[in-house]
Amino acid sequence: MKTVAMLLFPDLLLLDMSGPLEVFSIANRYLPPQAHYRIVTVGSQAGLLRASNGVAVQADITLQEATEAYDLLLIPGGPGAYDQPMPAVQHWLQEAVPRTEYYGSICTGAFILGDAGLLDGYRVTTHWHYTERLIKRCPKALVQNDQIYIQDRNVLTSGGVTAGIDLALAVVARDHGKKVAQDVAKVLLVLMRRQGGQALFSPLTAAVAPQESAVTRVQNYVLAHLDEPFTVERMAALANMSPRHFSRLFVRDVQVTPMEFVQNARIDCARSLLETTELPLKTIAYKSGFGSVRHMRFLFTSRLGLTPVQYREQFS
Repeated sequence: MKTVAMLLFPDLLLLDMSGPLEVFSIANRYLPPQAHYRIVTVGSQAGLLRASNGVAVQADITLQEATEAYDLLLIPGGPGAYDQPMPAVQHWLQEAVPRTEYYGSICTGAFILGDAGLLDGYRVTTHWHYTERLIKRCPKALVQNDQIYIQDRNVLTSGGVTAGIDLALAVVARDHGKKVAQDVAKVLLVLMRRQGGQALFSPLTAAVAPQESAVTRVQNYVLAHLDEPFTVERMAALANMSPRHFSRLFVRDVQVTPMEFVQNARIDCARSLLETTELPLKTIAYKSGFGSVRHMRFLFTSRLGLTPVQYREQFS
């Protein structure tokens, strides 16, 4: 029997907790009693803990009582995970993790592990909306922004909210085989493995900085004229700079190259048109600046893991 522990704290996201725990609970229906998952919830404090949606939950035990070894220790996300530090939780985690076989987080629960120094040197992920914030807060972690979940050695982290179910299914498959995990996925009416990653849900192009500069002027021009051809030389000319100097400033301010920005903007434009219109693919490819459906299909598949047709079917 394996023991799965879940940390509870005020302002947690309830689905981050309940989704993965339901996976382990349903898995027990398909397992002999001796192979069942034993689920334990650990409260950051005694008494009722109110989740971010207002529902109150109560843990089985408190931090002070949680002294056993766990096979898997998970930290859910929610506003309480990143709004303010929890020194008592950090101290407990630093003592609990060495006696735990695997540990990890769902969604923004990564902030709690990161604050305790437990993500340093590991490839990890979190909800796409909080990736940059986690990078700044935990500079020693190797944060990636597109995966639904990641396992790096004994650390498991997942993207936002429902990605915790994907992570838990992967654990069940590892522990008891793919067939059991597939049976659980069927009960939950979810896919065993999703197509694409978090990039399907997040914009590839970050918002243009409000401060006006030569770089932001070029960004705004590109966004307004995506059907025009762009090269680094043309964008540099719009900024009245040499291509080399413009490229250096652009990467410094935007964290991607000028041509990567153009490509991302075109993909985001096409995504919006696929989601909100019934325009034919040829028209969308033209309006987004791809030039051809074939080129648009190639970039969609390489960046998002879906063709434009599959994307429209899934999101429109």
